Amino acid sequence: MDRLEDITVVMTSVGTEQQAVEIAEELIAHRLGTCVNIVPCLRSIYRWKGKICEDTEYLLLVKTPRRLFDEVAAAIREYHSYELPEILALPVAAAEANFHRWIIDMVEPGSDDGVEDDIDDD
Repeated sequence: MDRLEDITVVMTSVGTEQQAVEIAEELIAHRLGTCVNIVPCLRSIYRWKGKICEDTEYLLLVKTPRRLFDEVAAAIREYHSYELPEILALPVAAAEANFHRWIIDMVEPGSDDGVEDDIDDD
């Protein structure tokens, strides 16, 4: 089997479920990610502008080819409400071959996955 291109999981956290859904939908609609998991109820404690802060957030896990990281990061910054959004890429050391190929294939324009390209706004 030929070597598949590298994939990554991009992480970001947001303050509301609505923003998590909006960012996830934009990334998928623009084929910047194949799948976005939204993990609710994170408790984040961090230092910001000289203060210790604590918030409840939602974590987004974006599966995408590594080559799209810059575009994914730009899209997250565009739709994110935070002054400094967390945008981290974690390399995937291994993935089941069929799932790996799906991640690569679904970001390609014109890929035929049997599903509509755009997310309904109904």
